[in-house]
Amino acid sequence: MPWCPACERFLSPPTVRADGTCPSCGRPVEAVRDQPPGGAKPAEDEELPPVPTHLKILGGALAVYLGYRFLQGVEWVIHRF
Repeated sequence: MPWCPACERFLSPPTVRADGTCPSCGRPVEAVRDQPPGGAKPAEDEELPPVPTHLKILGGALAVYLGYRFLQGVEWVIHRF
């Protein structure tokens, strides 16, 4: 992904001129490869933060609700035939 340090923005490859310069300022652009946004490199041994409690509760409530609706569907099918 081409990066213009003078304009401080990423450019799409088709917008870069044939000589490798920025279409806005005319300065040479740098080719940045496999770099996440913000320029920070991910740490390989970085641990993920724990899942928030409210998200666990929401997931449990969703599982109970969908289980209940599934049983209602099974009961409907049994009584239908």
